[in-house]
Amino acid sequence: MLAAFQQFFREHADSWLERFDYKEAGPQLLLQAFLQRIVNGGGRIDREYGLGRKRTDLLVQWPLDTTQGFLGPVQRVVIELKLLHKSLDATLREGLAQTADYLDRTSASEGHLLIFDRRPGIAWEQKIFQREEIHGPYRIQVWGM
Repeated sequence: MLAAFQQFFREHADSWLERFDYKEAGPQLLLQAFLQRIVNGGGRIDREYGLGRKRTDLLVQWPLDTTQGFLGPVQRVVIELKLLHKSLDATLREGLAQTADYLDRTSASEGHLLIFDRRPGIAWEQKIFQREEIHGPYRIQVWGM
C-alpha cells in the first residue's frame, strides 16, 4: 500500500502541498487521506499517537478477526514521517531510532519510516526509494518520497 502512496505522492504532491499553510503537515495530511480506506474497511488510524515523551505520527490498527473486532487479535503498524532537513543520513538515523522505540512500545508487527524530500530542484528519481533497514531487533521499511 505504501508503494501505491509513493506513486500517488509523486503525481499529486506539487499541487496539493502548496494548499497547506503549515508546510510540514502537508505530507502527513495527504497520507492520512490516502489511508482513509483502512478506516472505511474496519481499521483504525491513531494520529499523533502519544508514546512516552515523543509521538509516533500514525499507528494503524487492523482487527485480524472481524467477528471479534478490536477485542480480538490486532495487527499494529507504526508509520513515522520525517521531513528531510539536514541530510538523508541524519534524518535516517533519527527516524530509525524513533521508529524502533515506537515498535517496542506498541508491540507493532511492522514499522515504516517515510522520509519526505521537499528540496526544490531535486528530481523525483532521487527522492523515490524503498529499502529495509535493521535497527536493533527491528526490520524497518524506509520509503523515500
